[in-house]
Amino acid sequence: MGFYYYDLTGYVLMFLGLGIALLAEFYVNSRFSKYKSIQNKSGLTGVEVARKILDENGLSDVYVTEVDGILSDHYDPNRKVVRLSHEIFHGTSIASSSVAAHECGHAVQDKEGYFLIRVRGYIFPFVTLISRFGYIAIMVGFLFGIIDLVWGGIGLLMVILVFQLITIPIELNASERAKKFLSDYKLLNKNELDGTSDMLKAAAYTYVASLVTTILELLRLILMASDRDDK
Repeated sequence: MGFYYYDLTGYVLMFLGLGIALLAEFYVNSRFSKYKSIQNKSGLTGVEVARKILDENGLSDVYVTEVDGILSDHYDPNRKVVRLSHEIFHGTSIASSSVAAHECGHAVQDKEGYFLIRVRGYIFPFVTLISRFGYIAIMVGFLFGIIDLVWGGIGLLMVILVFQLITIPIELNASERAKKFLSDYKLLNKNELDGTSDMLKAAAYTYVASLVTTILELLRLILMASDRDDK
């Protein structure tokens, strides 16, 4: 009965996590598709919006470059570069302005020494490595019946959870900065800013969805380990 309970619960957690992730991705893609088709009144491209925001904040030394991919936009704190995807870099849509402003929000966070972005920067190099060791420990532990190794692996995976918990307020703060920049520098009008809020809110949901998915996956692994412990 215990094994059947875990088997059912494990599948529910797995498919629930997958469903949440897919819904979040669908939602952000639908918002992006909507606002990339609506041109901003200023006619400014994403790179022009980014350059304006950076210059206004004393970041003339931060470059804005083009990068491959869709929604692959990010700020590189090590090289001090805002990287915008082709569609955002050249686009003159509300989506282009919003995403460019959001990434500039991260650049300003970096300049001001925003505490959480510093913390994330310190742990980021270790997240992939530690999580990889965690999954290896879990697989080896289950394979050879070493449950203590499984629990150790689950403990290592907690670093992913910590990283995601830190990321959410960083992203929300960058979005708030983005909306303020777009308004203060008159890059978008009030109606267009409503679109920015809608789109950036959808983007924030993807981070929340990732956090929930990680929690569900950890719960599934804990159930598996507990089930083996009882045998």
